Amino acid sequence: MEPNQTAGKSIMIDVAVQKTASNAVESGIVSALGQRSVVLVGMMGAGKSSIGRRLATRLCIPFVDADAEIEAAAGMSIPEIFAKHGEPYFRAGEARVIARLLESGPQVLATGGGAVMDARTRELIAAKAISVWLKADVEVLLRRTKRRGERPLVDQLKTLLPQREPYYALSDLTIQSREEPHDSIVEELVVGLSGKLGAVVEMRP
Repeated sequence: MEPNQTAGKSIMIDVAVQKTASNAVESGIVSALGQRSVVLVGMMGAGKSSIGRRLATRLCIPFVDADAEIEAAAGMSIPEIFAKHGEPYFRAGEARVIARLLESGPQVLATGGGAVMDARTRELIAAKAISVWLKADVEVLLRRTKRRGERPLVDQLKTLLPQREPYYALSDLTIQSREEPHDSIVEELVVGLSGKLGAVVEMRP
């Protein structure tokens, strides 16, 4: 075998070994989760849906967006629910939907920004999930939501963040959501989940 062929074969073997190791880590996480979910919390614009979908694909488990489920159950958009019924009505429905979804793990579940303000929801997440706070700076949140055409007001964010951050900080893991490829953040999530869960990875020779 020529030297360059040997080098090429070595590279292929290395890639295969790395892929096998990665799959073993992800399988270990899912096994350690059992029937629990991975629940993503944080402000609008933190990347819960985008990162959550990538994480779910990586772990080969379902991704569920709580806001989408609420809208499906109500037959109207969240702004319409707020306008027609008010925030207390929405929060009560949100808590019911999240409680129902948490019975269906394992999955990656993205929650609305204010979901963890409900004490019962926090208790259920603690009992039935591993929670991850996707923490993002105000500037990042503003840029992302502005790109999506949503209406984040600086004053609103500055008011809501101090109210919500103490509850977000109760999460099992905190991952900084920043302006770089989401796959990098997913990689951090996988490492963090593996460590938190004490996932046992069996590597066969």
